[in-house]
Amino acid sequence: MTAFATRLARNRIRHGRISKAQDMLKDINLNAMNHFEAVARLGGISKAAEELGVSPSAVSQQIRQFEQQMGVRLFKREKRRLSLTLDGERLFQTTTQAFRMMRDVRSAIQRQRETRHFILRVSPSFAVRWLSPRLKSFLELAPNWDMRIDAAPDFSDFETEVVDLDLRYGEGGWTGLHQEPVVHDLVLPMCSPGYLEELRALSDDPIGQLRQARLIDSVKTHYRWDFWLARHGIMGERMIYPMRFDRSSMAIQLATDGAGVVLESTTLALNELERGALVPLSTAFEAIRFPAYWLVSPARHTSRRIVRIFSDWMREEGAAHDARASALITGLGCRIREQRGRQLPGEEYLPE
Repeated sequence: MTAFATRLARNRIRHGRISKAQDMLKDINLNAMNHFEAVARLGGISKAAEELGVSPSAVSQQIRQFEQQMGVRLFKREKRRLSLTLDGERLFQTTTQAFRMMRDVRSAIQRQRETRHFILRVSPSFAVRWLSPRLKSFLELAPNWDMRIDAAPDFSDFETEVVDLDLRYGEGGWTGLHQEPVVHDLVLPMCSPGYLEELRALSDDPIGQLRQARLIDSVKTHYRWDFWLARHGIMGERMIYPMRFDRSSMAIQLATDGAGVVLESTTLALNELERGALVPLSTAFEAIRFPAYWLVSPARHTSRRIVRIFSDWMREEGAAHDARASALITGLGCRIREQRGRQLPGEEYLPE
């Protein structure tokens, strides 16, 4: 027999089995089986009729038809109550399991239909320190949404990834994407009160204090020590950064523990500043204010209802945060310098 003939014979056998299975299913009255399962599970015709929304006589008729089809008695009546025969018990064990599985699948499908998904990507430190404490109020606005947050440093590739929205840190200017700044940042040198006392014991001059300080470097921030020191004309052989972190939360924690001076975000360190665990190194240094956190997505995503809800919520939360942070910094005696784009002394203003 050729290979083709063998495949043809196998296909005929396979199709024959399928046809027989289909014929067997046609022979089974699924509606009657449903009535049988309900009567057996609930223990009576009246209860089954109530659950199925039909009359008791209709249930009785379906049971008779099903017994005729199966060719056996499925129930026996004892003292005006129904009980399963041995054949009925065997059939019930199978049917009730099958119907329960179908009901579970139907419920799962309905829940999946009702659940709507929102996927957001955000930088890890911002997610933990700023976003998470505020999420409860957003979830109250969108209680029926299933929210997934990817706390990752990498931006989304909207053409290859299923992401609704990025909450990005940066300067803006992402080509081909809708972008809107929602949270401004204030950056200044900070340290613990105890470490500041140590530096003041070494020098009364803030620049002299910096020259003696251990500088903690956040390597992924927009304003790093190299730029900030050059902008203030502070250079020298002692200016070293023995501690470098790619997570702002780690740098802030180390500064809070009194290990050095960190040039960091008041957005991420606001709680430490408010409770006095961190303080500005000196009021002689301005806090640099710039648009730092942006809502970013393809323009087509902005028409999605959940994206609009989250964007509106972020605008309100961002505005409230900006007011709170600015009031705190000025209350501590620091001036605020508005800046969009980085520049050194003598350089012209660099637009966003």
